[in-house]
Amino acid sequence: MLQRAEILSRGNYRVRFAEGHKDLDATHILRTLCFGTGQTDRDAFDPQCAHVLLEHTRSGELVCSFRVLELRSGEEIPNSYSGQFYDLSRLVSYSHPMIEVGRFCSHPGWSDPDILRLAWVALTRIVDSSGAQMLFGCSSFAGPEVKSHLDAFAVLRQRYLAPERWRPQAKAPNLIRFDLLKRSELVGSQAVLAVPPLLRSYLMMGGWVSDHAVVDRDMNTLHVFTGLEIGAIPEARQRLLRGLAD
Repeated sequence: MLQRAEILSRGNYRVRFAEGHKDLDATHILRTLCFGTGQTDRDAFDPQCAHVLLEHTRSGELVCSFRVLELRSGEEIPNSYSGQFYDLSRLVSYSHPMIEVGRFCSHPGWSDPDILRLAWVALTRIVDSSGAQMLFGCSSFAGPEVKSHLDAFAVLRQRYLAPERWRPQAKAPNLIRFDLLKRSELVGSQAVLAVPPLLRSYLMMGGWVSDHAVVDRDMNTLHVFTGLEIGAIPEARQRLLRGLAD
């Protein structure tokens, strides 16, 4: 993991690791705003993670944040945040370092596409410094009702299911199996637009998802397990991200 506080600075934004209670309070506030949980969003995994803050340089406003948890190999994955909701026993045999990315939040008042782009550049630096070979986490859909996400789930089932050797199994008591949903009529290049932007960016780099979604009413979301093997990212995209990171 990178040791210095600032990860990068580009244009109107800087990206850095959280330092101290004031920074953690700021990311908790942003998470609470984005997830709409009412109570301040913090959990037992926060102390184990490094928290990444993306701030507007001139105003100092926090516009995006996420947290990363380094694992030495798949043997540690059952103890991850995602491991609470998914049976990840097939990934236990993964022998390389991994990073769980979680609580990704982008301020709803900021719509600049550079924010997501810089978050990925920062994550590229973190991955390269740690030697991680896989990213994973829970990708969220707003609201716990399945009806508004049928098209997105149909696309995930048709195109982006995890390889059988890594595929997460059911564990949570309240879940939605994609193969039991009514078939969507959504087809063609517009289909992927039904998927949230963060998850879409994982998929465009070669990522994959579980064959079911978990209903998380505490977080007011549905979420799917998401994995991305670094070696599967197209070479052109890797060169672009590393070029921006450098």
